[in-house]
Amino acid sequence: MNNLKVIQLLPELNIGGVERGTKDFSKFLVENGHESIVISNGGIFENDIVNHGAKHISLPIHKKSLFSFFLSNKLKTIYEKEKPDIVHVRSRMPAWINYFAFKKLTKKPILVSTFHGLYSTPIYSQVMSKVDHVIAISNTVKDYILNTYNVPKDKITTIPRGCEEDVFNQDILPDSWLDNRYEEYPYTKDKIILVDQHAAHERIVLEKLKSSYLNNKIDRQVLLMPEVLEIEGDIRLFLNNKEKIKKLGIIFEEYGENTLLVRELPGILGKISIKELFDDLYIQLEKFDEVNLNNYQIEKLFSSIACHNSIRAGRKLNIEEMNNLLRLMEKTPNSGQCNHGRPTFVELNIKDMEKLFGRT
Repeated sequence: MNNLKVIQLLPELNIGGVERGTKDFSKFLVENGHESIVISNGGIFENDIVNHGAKHISLPIHKKSLFSFFLSNKLKTIYEKEKPDIVHVRSRMPAWINYFAFKKLTKKPILVSTFHGLYSTPIYSQVMSKVDHVIAISNTVKDYILNTYNVPKDKITTIPRGCEEDVFNQDILPDSWLDNRYEEYPYTKDKIILVDQHAAHERIVLEKLKSSYLNNKIDRQVLLMPEVLEIEGDIRLFLNNKEKIKKLGIIFEEYGENTLLVRELPGILGKISIKELFDDLYIQLEKFDEVNLNNYQIEKLFSSIACHNSIRAGRKLNIEEMNNLLRLMEKTPNSGQCNHGRPTFVELNIKDMEKLFGRT
């Protein structure tokens, strides 16, 4: 096989399956005599990519914003300079930027995508199917692609997700490991700590929103497709407070009778139900005699907004997500209490548990 030059595109290089898969594949390419280039916004795996002998090009292709499409010109320039044999897109926003970059190329490399899950919003996700070949990470994902997108069966290859066994420490744990753990986290000794993941994350999001607001640095995301909302109540409640709501990171405009067009939302919210967000905002605004954004109103409004981004109760988190949530709780003010005054965690010590089972 001739030596290949392969470019992989993904949003960022932080912890996650997509990121680790990109890093491992990049390493494999270099070890087998090929040239690997990764384009992303960077992250903790960036040094690993470079240390393995690959090249990393920083480009902010992680933002779900209309302005990100302008990066297609920069991406086109990179392609013309690097002349890759294969471009591998691993996420939808980078895939859309790549889509417009490809339109401007006279000589196009082979284009491959990987479906890392059952992507919702088919209109937004269909760009992942507009390629020369598709990789599915499981038979379930392959069936989903066949049933949702017009992709011929012979253009889909299933490559199950795996891991490098060599990177996992297989040494037997020393007897002192538990003592060392309690020395580092003394508050966990003889206790079980139960965390309400939704309540804890709700508080984290609230505090981030408040901090951004107080520093006039609320990061907004421009919606790829502005949302048209029909307001069931008095639309003047929104229109009369439009400029004040804008300070919360929400931008909208009047769009006909009893209708709003929502264009931007706080970036931290990600993918949410915009209608439910505005329904809750309406309820909060209706309670105020006058909207003046005092501390009380800010607390109430951001509390309502934060609820829509928070990890849902019942969702199964992986170990990395659990650790990340706990570390964020340690850094967040008032993290022991959710936005509604309920505890985000409870402690059960040995005596408490013995009482539950009638042993004392």
